[in-house]
Amino acid sequence: MNIYNRSSIIEFYSKHPEAKIPLEVWYEDVSSKKWTTPHDCKTDNGGKVSILKNNRVVFDIRGNVYRLVATINYENGWLFIKFIGTHSAYDRIDANTVDFFHRKTTSRNK
Repeated sequence: MNIYNRSSIIEFYSKHPEAKIPLEVWYEDVSSKKWTTPHDCKTDNGGKVSILKNNRVVFDIRGNVYRLVATINYENGWLFIKFIGTHSAYDRIDANTVDFFHRKTTSRNK
């Protein structure tokens, strides 16, 4: 999978150093995959993902300490990170609509 927003991973673990290794492992693992369906993604991750509507996926990182929400374009092999956060931060967002990194970029441009 081609993962977009790698800088968001680096930005997150620069604030949460204990997340660096689990996120880097996740990045390397997912980068080596070519999922063509949500079922492929779920099966390949041993059930440690939640499949949402509109090709959204929630990954459990570091034993569910962190959550990563992404949109996957299975046809083109693209994964777009929409949110990375602690489990408690995840509980405060709507995983079906969150676009944290897009909003952040937009606010800088204003």
